[in-house]
Amino acid sequence: RLPISRSGYSSFGTFNDTVMDRIVFNRKNNLPPLTRVHVGPYNSNYKEAIVEFHHWLKEISNDNFLDIVSIGSSQLSQSNFGEDWKDKPNGGGVPINSEEDLRDIWQVSRPMLIRTYSSTKNVARLAQVYEDTINISWHALSFWWFNIMDGRGPNTLQQSLKEHLETLSVIAKTRKPFEPNIPHHFSFRGGDDYTYVLSSYLAAKTAKKYGVNYFILQIMLNTPKYTWGVQDLAKARALVSLIRQLEDDSFKVYIQPRAGLDYFSPDLDKAKVQLASVSAMMDDIEPGNLHSPDIIHVVSYCEAVSLATPFYINESIKITIESLLEYRKQKKLGLMESVFNSWDVSERTQNLVNKVLEVTKLIEKHITNPYSPDGLYYIFKAGILSVPYLWECRDAFPKAVKFKTGLINGGVSLIDDDGLPIDPVDHVKWCLDL
Repeated sequence: RLPISRSGYSSFGTFNDTVMDRIVFNRKNNLPPLTRVHVGPYNSNYKEAIVEFHHWLKEISNDNFLDIVSIGSSQLSQSNFGEDWKDKPNGGGVPINSEEDLRDIWQVSRPMLIRTYSSTKNVARLAQVYEDTINISWHALSFWWFNIMDGRGPNTLQQSLKEHLETLSVIAKTRKPFEPNIPHHFSFRGGDDYTYVLSSYLAAKTAKKYGVNYFILQIMLNTPKYTWGVQDLAKARALVSLIRQLEDDSFKVYIQPRAGLDYFSPDLDKAKVQLASVSAMMDDIEPGNLHSPDIIHVVSYCEAVSLATPFYINESIKITIESLLEYRKQKKLGLMESVFNSWDVSERTQNLVNKVLEVTKLIEKHITNPYSPDGLYYIFKAGILSVPYLWECRDAFPKAVKFKTGLINGGVSLIDDDGLPIDPVDHVKWCLDL
């Protein structure tokens, strides 16, 4: 597969370029989805790591397969940007620690768009730094995560929510998109499928309230990896259906699916097949929408074995796009049985949608100002968003960790002491003492 040219608009590759410009151009020309990849070598030597990262960016840019570089920055870059790191461990990733570092990255990345993780403190200030240095293509926030609860930052949950919602106001002023880096973090900690969908829906409603205009919905498939395909698709469709209902002239939603973090086999031939399979599945999330997905977060097939180098990144992009296009072709010719349009998927999707809407009504009726730092904190403390495998702060949130989850009919459900599923509406009524 040859690279896809997207250079036919005036701001392409300049500091005025935006992901929205690129999406509009893509749609007008019926091009395949934009690709976003997490990129970053690890080297304990600061200077060597930066030099190597620049070489990677130049190579990837010259090959012209990747549209959006997601900087694989180190933990210290996120938690201690601009400080003297002394002997603190880097924690993996590219050690970026100055505005000059960021400006240099923008320069060597031409004409790719760039994004990076938010910081774990001084979040709004760093968001503006990313605007000024790399013209960040969109901002990602985790709301309940990347703080002391997961060991990723110094903020308490209350501080984290306060800073993240302040940052939403900054994002709204820039008219850049917002991506909730949220639902899969609940799944990583044992959360059920309703929590997965609800957490992202609450984030979308909060973003809209704070004036965000563009919403990039990341959907991590294969999470957990033993989820059945029909349930995986139902979760994705339910999430899209709910958040699409929020769309209007000032709030637009763009879909960005990806493979699961621990999905791929260490057998690289099998991993290539897995990447092709999940890429095709992305086209079934919104099969009636010719422009969906607008963006694919490509996870390199080698990641169960090794860090993704430019070779693996380019090959993974080619597998992803070719699989998606071939699947569309096969469906159009009637050569592919549409398993995922079965009544099973529809029933599962509608159940998720209905339950999440019921739960949201209870939240909005019984919690004061739910789409505020205090409201979102109370939602978590009350146990509405279940995290049975929470790593830290378990004693502070007993309701959130009270119930176990289990695999029921291919999906993850809250279960009682007898291993039977708990209805999510009944669970929320218990959380709210109703």
